[in-house]
Amino acid sequence: MTKTWDQIEELQPVVLKMLKNSLSKERLAHAYLFEGLKGTGKKDTGMLLAKSLFCTAPLNGYVPCETCNNCKRINHFNHPDVHLVEPDGQSIKKQQIRSLQEEFSKRGVESSRKVYIIVHADRMTTNAANSLLKFLEEPHMDTTAILLTEQSQRMLPTILSRCQTISFQPIAAKFLVQQFVDYGVKEKYAPLLAQITHNLDDALAYSNDDWFVQAQKIVLKLYEVLKKNPLQAMVTLQEEWFPHFKEKEHQDLGLDLLLLLLKDLLYIQLDKSDRLAYTHELSWLEQHALHTSNRKLTEQMSAVLGAKRKLQANMNAQLLMEQLVLKMQEGSSFV
Repeated sequence: MTKTWDQIEELQPVVLKMLKNSLSKERLAHAYLFEGLKGTGKKDTGMLLAKSLFCTAPLNGYVPCETCNNCKRINHFNHPDVHLVEPDGQSIKKQQIRSLQEEFSKRGVESSRKVYIIVHADRMTTNAANSLLKFLEEPHMDTTAILLTEQSQRMLPTILSRCQTISFQPIAAKFLVQQFVDYGVKEKYAPLLAQITHNLDDALAYSNDDWFVQAQKIVLKLYEVLKKNPLQAMVTLQEEWFPHFKEKEHQDLGLDLLLLLLKDLLYIQLDKSDRLAYTHELSWLEQHALHTSNRKLTEQMSAVLGAKRKLQANMNAQLLMEQLVLKMQEGSSFV
């Protein structure tokens, strides 16, 4: 079930104000780029805009009623004139865009209007992106394209220039924590999960996953052995880290958990305990914060951020982690 207008307005008031003005004045762009972090409401807002356009009884002329047949079908992703394109595997392929273009050329099934939502638009292959340009350069009347991305810098400038960009702001952690708890996320993990994801479904899944609990334990253990000798840290990588963090997505999450741990240690030193992610590990944090320095933590955080960049550039994960451990023990940056 996608979010309602009021729910999205609470999360992204500026975005909703812009859309309200465009809808009420009937000045919609033919193509939008919704950019922002995962879980900030981009997809829900795209679906909301589609409902605003197809709703048979909109409130105030633009707020979807959520009860008409069109709103219900869009909420269940089965309206014939609202098309959702998502990556096929790791990318959006040229054939997916070609199939979309075939739909462009047809009249709407129930009206002349069509809406297309492309999720992770930055993952289009070069051929797919070039194919999409044709539609963006020669838009069909009553057709609205909505491109969603977390990394607009990876998209073709020619596509960006043909879209009206709407930026989604990060959601305040305090708000997210309460939202997560209200919807069933375990309270002790909510502050940590609010730093990892803005997506409720992901937070719920992690909250009830033994894998996530074990991931935290491995991260804490790795930090502890880092203070000892390189051999022990390397053994921990081989015996615990690599078997647990197998996929690239999991490896990135492991680095995020390590980064948040270092930030928490720094917050303890700065007397900012209200910002902690690992609130359920307060005594552990207080103990270990006494045995390191601000400078050391800052250097280690820089090293982890460097490792995340290397991971996204497809560096070998095992080599990356081994180098990271050595850099963190030295306290120097990983660049």
